[in-house]
Amino acid sequence: MGTVTIGVSIAVPEPHGSLIQQLRAGFGDLAAHGIPTHVTLLPPTEVDDSELPAVEAHLTEVAGAGRPFPMRLSGTGTFRPLSPVVYLRLVLGAEACTWLQKQVRDASGPVARELQFPYHPHVTVAHGIGEDAMDRAFEELADYEAQWPCTGFALYEQGADGVWRQLREYVFGGPVVPPQAGHVERGSIHTR
Repeated sequence: MGTVTIGVSIAVPEPHGSLIQQLRAGFGDLAAHGIPTHVTLLPPTEVDDSELPAVEAHLTEVAGAGRPFPMRLSGTGTFRPLSPVVYLRLVLGAEACTWLQKQVRDASGPVARELQFPYHPHVTVAHGIGEDAMDRAFEELADYEAQWPCTGFALYEQGADGVWRQLREYVFGGPVVPPQAGHVERGSIHTR
C-alpha cells in the first residue's frame, strides 16, 4: 500500500480551460501545462491509496446532493503579498463552490482537513513567478470574462511527474460518469 496525492476541483470547460492554460504558460508559469484550469474544492491532499474507494463513495454522495449552477469569471485579483498568486475572480458561483468544498472536506468524511488559508474560490493564472510577470498577468487579464454552467466536479491525482490527471467526474444529482475525451462545454469568452 502506498499514498497518492489527490485534489477535487471544478474544471474550467473548453475553450476557456485551454486558453487560460496557454495564457498562464505565456506568463512564465512552468506548472501551467501540468495543472488543468480549475476552481479548487479540495487542495492537494495525501491519502492512502486504499482510501480511494471511500473517497469516491463520499464524492458520489456530495455530487448527488448538488445541483447545477452558473459560474462566471470576471477580472483579476491577487493574494500577494501573502501568497504569490494572480487569479481570475469568480463573480458568480462562489457561494455554491463554498458550499461544495465544505461538503467535500466534511469532518465525518474521508478527506476531512483544515485549510491553510480561508477558502476563496478562484482560477489561478500565475503562481510563484517573477513580480513583473505577475503584474503583467494581473493587468493583461483585468478585462477577461468567461461563463458556463457548472454541472459537477472531478477527482484528480497528481502523478510522479507532477501532472494532475482526472480520475473520475461526478455529475450533480446523478451517477458517476467516467472522463470523456473531447467533451466540450459551451460558454462565452469576452476579452477586451
